[in-house]
Amino acid sequence: MKTKDIEIEVNGVSHKLKVKPKTTLLDLLRDQLKLIGAKKGCDTGNCGACTVIVDGRAINACLYLAAYAHGKKVTTIEGLHGDEHSLHPLQQALIDHYAVQCGFCIPGILLTAKAFLDENPHPSKEEIRQTLAGNLCRCGIHNRVIEAVWDVANRSPGGEEG
Repeated sequence: MKTKDIEIEVNGVSHKLKVKPKTTLLDLLRDQLKLIGAKKGCDTGNCGACTVIVDGRAINACLYLAAYAHGKKVTTIEGLHGDEHSLHPLQQALIDHYAVQCGFCIPGILLTAKAFLDENPHPSKEEIRQTLAGNLCRCGIHNRVIEAVWDVANRSPGGEEG
């Protein structure tokens, strides 16, 4: 089967890779780059467990062909962090709000929330709820996740309530 050469930046690191035409971005990340934070849940784009950020947009990596990522910047959960000594504010907020249970859905939720807040830094709770509706959580912590994202959205840059 023919392969295609692609160049992709993942979590700030450039890669030159060969991919088969039907290889998904999820499979490339997990199998070739060994980044296993994005989960293979439904393989149909319904659960959000595979969410990554491509050029600022949250996408379902199970539906996105790896070849489409040529020349793009991809952020996975492994690339989401705060400064060198802390978690990203969204990660910390989920911990603070007890919004982490089994963890399967959390990488996708975090990346969906990050891409959303980058575009809309001060959303309403309903906008957060609608945005995260495509990220399923079987543990029942969805309301806590919404509160955590709301908390981050309502902090000033200094971390104070605003």
